[in-house]
Amino acid sequence: MADFGMDDEELEQMYQEVILDAARDPHGRVGDQADGGEDSDGDGVTIRVEHEACLAAESHQFNPTCGDQATIHVEVAPGEQGGPDLIQRIVWQGSGCSISQASLSIMVDLVQGQTVDHAMDLAADFRRLMESRGAGLEDEQAQDALGDAMVFQGVSKYPMRIKCALLGWEGMKASVAQALSAGREGSEGEKEEQV
Repeated sequence: MADFGMDDEELEQMYQEVILDAARDPHGRVGDQADGGEDSDGDGVTIRVEHEACLAAESHQFNPTCGDQATIHVEVAPGEQGGPDLIQRIVWQGSGCSISQASLSIMVDLVQGQTVDHAMDLAADFRRLMESRGAGLEDEQAQDALGDAMVFQGVSKYPMRIKCALLGWEGMKASVAQALSAGREGSEGEKEEQV
């Protein structure tokens, strides 16, 4: 990772600021009607499906170590004429430490509008980063693809915080898998009806 001509302490401070900024102004977080959520009963936010042609699913993730929790909602647009499936929309609601909230925010920025395959590659790269114990990634292409998510390299030094950073990514993977599975089941059902 580039050091921008800074010593380790200055670099670590810059990364902490990026994480705190992302946690303060989280992207993709729902909580009001403008974000696609509605609170019909006062018990929380219900996420509305915005793209009816998409396959929608959500996954609730909980980190008992820190108390972080998030529900990640995805809408996957099936690839047309054999093309790749796209993550049309990804939003979340939840609470937790600044690491989990910032990671969710940065993940949304990275995967929204991307192909499912690319999003899964990013998730695998991010997991490798978290398993690096602070060493980072040698693959410059993976570093470039992760962009702002590289600030979590410092987090990977602390095993108790790794789950916080991975929470949203695991939820995204689970939500996409559910959406695609439901889409396959639905298309198999349509084929059976056509017989």
